[in-house]
Amino acid sequence: MAAKYVSINNELVLAADAKVGVGDLAMHRGYGIFDYFKVVDGRPVFMEDHFNRFYNSAKEMHLEATLNRDELRKTIAELMEKNNMPNSGIKLLLTGGYSEDGYKMGKPNLIILQYPLSFKEGNQVETGLKLATVNHQRQLPSIKTIDYLMAVRLHPFMKENGFDDVLYHNNGTITECPRANFWIVSGNEIITAANNILRGITRSKVLNFKVDGYTILERDFTLNDLANVQEAFITSTTQYAYPVAAIDGKEIGDRKIGPVTRQVKEQLLQLICDSN
Repeated sequence: MAAKYVSINNELVLAADAKVGVGDLAMHRGYGIFDYFKVVDGRPVFMEDHFNRFYNSAKEMHLEATLNRDELRKTIAELMEKNNMPNSGIKLLLTGGYSEDGYKMGKPNLIILQYPLSFKEGNQVETGLKLATVNHQRQLPSIKTIDYLMAVRLHPFMKENGFDDVLYHNNGTITECPRANFWIVSGNEIITAANNILRGITRSKVLNFKVDGYTILERDFTLNDLANVQEAFITSTTQYAYPVAAIDGKEIGDRKIGPVTRQVKEQLLQLICDSN
């Protein structure tokens, strides 16, 4: 069941009546930021980490966050109580605000949305994703902006060619997926890109894990390095740790979730349970 209420500028309104005017800079120039976290059994997961990134993104984009942390927590709690959705996703969306000339920033609009989620389905995966590599570097990669132009534009290509998602590289140096960080298992190392990426919250947790026999590290790597990997996986708020079965049609491992990916996924699930 869809959420009945949303919050717009600290006011709860019926989702069916929720409106943001056409003068908002998000509509005219795609200017804005967002963040997203899960709620499991009524408790937000890693919410403070997401707040850190949200407020940093706002600062970097010169957007006034309009609510401080205590006010934001209170507003989210009120929204959750109204919607009564114990398993859900919360999206914080801060726009460029109403612009006088369609170019300069105005006072930001803060929109908080809640989406129903079923966590049992997406995290019992045994087979992995099929990715296509694309030479593309996102603008301001360290900031979680609403600019997903390339990813959305590529949807028809992915559908026509049987891909699940794309994997960006910057002239051969692998960076990230549009909505996830990318990892490889090579030899006794578990590696994720170090530069020109969004440092995901789930990624930050995995970097502190312990996997017997392996070193987990940040280091840039290239398309050529994919030839020698035993496993590959993505991490994200929605997918936890999700295996990658093939890249550009070349299979990785046996197309099923590998032992390292499985261990990372299990540690993530345990961490989420412990945090709640």
